[in-house]
Amino acid sequence: MKVIDILNGDHKPFASFELVPPLKGSDINKLYSSIEPLMEFNPPFINMTAHRDEIEYRQDPDGSFKRITVTKRPGSVAIAAAIMKRFNVEVVPHVICGGSTKWEIENTLLDLNFLDIQNVVALRGDAIPGEKYFTPTPDGHIHSDTLVTQIDNMNKGIYLDSTLKNVVPTNFCIGVAGYPEKHCEAPNLDMDIENLKRKVEAGADYIITQMFFDNSKFFDFVKRCREAGITVPIIPGLKPISTHKHIELLPQAFSIDLPQDLMKEIVKCKGNSQIYEVGVEWCTAQCKELLAHGAKAIHFYTMGKADNVKEIIRRAF
Repeated sequence: MKVIDILNGDHKPFASFELVPPLKGSDINKLYSSIEPLMEFNPPFINMTAHRDEIEYRQDPDGSFKRITVTKRPGSVAIAAAIMKRFNVEVVPHVICGGSTKWEIENTLLDLNFLDIQNVVALRGDAIPGEKYFTPTPDGHIHSDTLVTQIDNMNKGIYLDSTLKNVVPTNFCIGVAGYPEKHCEAPNLDMDIENLKRKVEAGADYIITQMFFDNSKFFDFVKRCREAGITVPIIPGLKPISTHKHIELLPQAFSIDLPQDLMKEIVKCKGNSQIYEVGVEWCTAQCKELLAHGAKAIHFYTMGKADNVKEIIRRAF
């Protein structure tokens, strides 16, 4: 079932989840064990992140260095197939621009289509670790709006190979990312929303936001989107803080602010166990307010850890 149909359906508000694939060589049961605790909430879909290959320089015994391409996590197709085999849930793979040509992306989408996967999230992806700026792959996409266009074209039966005949259109529902505090590379929020509108005009069906900790920024973001003519559903994305390390890493990694009221509570904490509980309480309050304002779904960035998210859902939904 398509995510847009789920969002437009007549149902109670629900939680959806985003997980990170296990590292290459890991036991697949680690992935299953991160999903199983969440299935009690009957999530209609689970997102799986995608990660581009990385470049490393490794030293040979003779002292010279060799440039190699390293794939650190299994691909979207394999992960999606594994989850579908084990669980009765819609899988939403992320498809990213970085690290793939348009032809490679088309092949991935065809594989997903053969698995009868109807949902994808189209993203540009991050820069290669060690690089300051995103570098597109030769013959790849520079921005995610053109990736959305490629997927939308395939839904219309338009493939990259124009010589193909009697092609069968794909049937993807397309999600894209939105940034309530703007993308880190955007000069301002208004221009970032213009970029988001281009993705919607290219064929995106709905938006999932980056995590945020101040609901007023989400409400303002939605208001600005509607004023800009963006009418598709916007799903708020949340992540509970659980350790002191999050205070340092999350603002840097995702270009987000932590509200002063939240920081005041965290400063009082004497260890990660207390920070964990503050994070649960804060995120629960966020959820309750979002649901009171009519949110049909809340998307949780679990990072493979479910205990705090489970407690938040029990308290808020």
